[in-house]
Amino acid sequence: MGIFDKIKNAIWGSDEEEAAPVIADASSKPVVASASTTTSPTAAPAPPKTGVAAPAPAAARGPVDVAAILDAAVKRSGQKLDWRKSIVDLMKALGLDSSLGARKELAAELGYTGSTSDSAAMNMWLHKQVIQKLKDNGGQVPAELL
Repeated sequence: MGIFDKIKNAIWGSDEEEAAPVIADASSKPVVASASTTTSPTAAPAPPKTGVAAPAPAAARGPVDVAAILDAAVKRSGQKLDWRKSIVDLMKALGLDSSLGARKELAAELGYTGSTSDSAAMNMWLHKQVIQKLKDNGGQVPAELL
């Protein structure tokens, strides 16, 4: 899986999350439902024993508000991050590796042709490309970021 896919999955949810229903247990921690908590097509659906079903990942429902998701991720991180201007902060907000090596890998993945030695120029290009690709993949992004 490429780094952009990791960014996208952190925002929309991964394919693995879509494959198995998520149930909130009594402690409000999401858990992947096992065969014992799912119903067969012939059985009448039963309510979960320990909680309520969590909503399906946003990717299954359509476009997502990228800004709202990233703002919430920044809040959860407890750090002062400016994802709207910094690819490093965007990656940190999502809990991803934001090292220079990871950013160089992302640059290669997205087709960066400039010098990776000029990290400032590369970072600005990466941020713009990632925001555009999130939009291209159905994300709703603020117009001022495009």
